[in-house]
Formats: sequence, structure tokens, C-alpha cells
Amino acid sequence: MRHDIHPVSRPVVFRDRAAGFQLLTRSTLDARETVEWEDGATYPVVDVDVSSASHPFYTGTSRVMDTAGRVERFERRYGRGAARR
Repeated sequence: MRHDIHPVSRPVVFRDRAAGFQLLTRSTLDARETVEWEDGATYPVVDVDVSSASHPFYTGTSRVMDTAGRVERFERRYGRGAARR
């Protein structure tokens, strides 16, 4: 492998402010802010809008769309055989 072409991977804290969730992992992202982690060390922090703690799919608050209503409306509008042409 060639040297000096890969970005530097370092420990970074990803913080979801809406859910109050933090995750320490490795990343190549560079951040200006820092935060003190549970082990006493200081790590760069990246604020994210959505994480597994606030995403509707993972929290169980997601809604299922009514796709049958859309299909029926399409068939009423264009007829049953319109999709096969």
C-alpha cells in the first residue's frame, strides 16, 4: 500500500443533542469542539441531527404508509391495465 494517501482515523464522539445520546467510535471526521468522555480523556465531538436514539425506525414511532390506497387511486384514475403498457 502507498503511504500518506489515507486519512487519519482517530477516536471521535458523535452526539445527538435531541436525544442526549453520545457514541465514542473511530472516524476520519475533524471537529473543532471537544468533550470530556467517561474515561476522563478529551475527544473531538461531532453533533448529528439523527441517531439510532432519535430515529423513528429504531425508536418504534415510525408510521406505515397506506400503499393500498395509492394503488386503488391509480387504478381508478388510469384503469387496471395502464401499468402494463
